[in-house]
Amino acid sequence: MSDTEPVLLCDDRDGVRTLTLNRPHRKNALDAELWAALRDALTDAGRDRDVRALVVTGAGGAFCSGADISGGLGSVHPLYRMRTLSDIALQLHELPVPTIARVTGVAVGAGWNLALGCDLVVATPEARFSQIFARRGLSLDLGGSWLLPKLVGLQQAKRLALLAETIGAEEARALGLVTWVVAADEVDSFVDALGSRLVAGAPVALAQTKALLNEGADRTLRDALANEARAQGVNFATADVAEAFTAFVEKREPFFDGRWAVPGTGPQTNRATTDPATPGAPSVRRP
Repeated sequence: MSDTEPVLLCDDRDGVRTLTLNRPHRKNALDAELWAALRDALTDAGRDRDVRALVVTGAGGAFCSGADISGGLGSVHPLYRMRTLSDIALQLHELPVPTIARVTGVAVGAGWNLALGCDLVVATPEARFSQIFARRGLSLDLGGSWLLPKLVGLQQAKRLALLAETIGAEEARALGLVTWVVAADEVDSFVDALGSRLVAGAPVALAQTKALLNEGADRTLRDALANEARAQGVNFATADVAEAFTAFVEKREPFFDGRWAVPGTGPQTNRATTDPATPGAPSVRRP
């Protein structure tokens, strides 16, 4: 990596935005510049209606080795540094599009929690994971104290956090911390296909479902049912619902674009826009 190359790469393709942590000489450890770039990139992704899915990955055969402490802690008060981490964890959690972590090599400390903050995790068999904080005299951050117990239960979360063990991809999958383990020579095509499937989904419905699942773990059943009812009201106000029924009757795949379709606001027929370069491809804009 040259001194002029950005620490975070951004690539857009067919509705999928890929953010690549780009400090391979440090196994993509997060320094102040990369923390700031990641925060800004997540903000942009949340505002860009052309983004229908987000992939987070790392360059040079590693995902992320955590926070970069090679230069010491500096003079900035820890409270201010932690605000940036909190912003990133919340942005990733609340992003209205599905997110995928593509993990190769190490995912350690905040790097692992960055992956866990994504909705789906794809790892290669060589991937290694550790909540390394205890070995550094630190406690969990980037949402790890909230994510781990919800994903693996309290006892296993304590084991991973207190012992700071390194585990492999298959054990992580068995614990529910990795969604799929895919061979290194197949991971790119697998993630591409997964991204395409998410882009083809109804954007409003996927956003509502993601929010419902994230919030449901902390709500009573009564709260969850009320939220589900409100979310379905939003879904039925899009053209995607009518398009889904029409596609079912016509025995074809639906084209979803998330258009608002309340009576009086415009045509009710969902004529999916297409990319001129790809005839028949669904629009990748979201509401």
